[in-house]
Amino acid sequence: MDDFSTIIKYVAKHIELTEEEEAYFVSLLKIKKVRKKQFIVQPDFICNHRTYIVKGALRAYLVDNKGQEHTVAFGIEDWWIADFNSYFFRQPATLFVEALEDSEVIQIEYNDELELMKNVPKFEKFYRILAQNGYAFLQRRVLANLSMSAEERYEEFMKRYAAVAARVPQYALASFLGFSTEFLSKIRNKRVKKR
Repeated sequence: MDDFSTIIKYVAKHIELTEEEEAYFVSLLKIKKVRKKQFIVQPDFICNHRTYIVKGALRAYLVDNKGQEHTVAFGIEDWWIADFNSYFFRQPATLFVEALEDSEVIQIEYNDELELMKNVPKFEKFYRILAQNGYAFLQRRVLANLSMSAEERYEEFMKRYAAVAARVPQYALASFLGFSTEFLSKIRNKRVKKR
């Protein structure tokens, strides 16, 4: 039998399931192995899955009209990732979601998630909590971009997400923080000299 223990533990942090509810939830899930550099979402296609990361690291990013990449989100173990605008509103995706490492993910399909919430209403609470956490993170990021210097944004990210920074490529981290890879190198070198 496939191992869904990590996602069950994650859900249990937020809602309590009966054995029957847990079995029903698991019946809707699919485990997928994703190779490094493989995409699970691409622009112009509707994002049909919400993805929970069991093992590995992924990033969601946009490519602008000039060909510049802008990292919107990272995901590591016990995090969720998708092009949520596409997923919720059934519109073509604008983001790429790419594996940064060989990864294992668990996915739930959009229509199955709707059925799950209808048949097990406590999942409404679960997905509300995910949405609240995601919105709070997004607000912190927007406020940091508006009120902090590039160095302060880097320091804040390192304080909160050092484990992520250690695993993602420098170009992806720089694009997430809103500056060039060269500028990120300067900040890192400055930090090393201060020690």
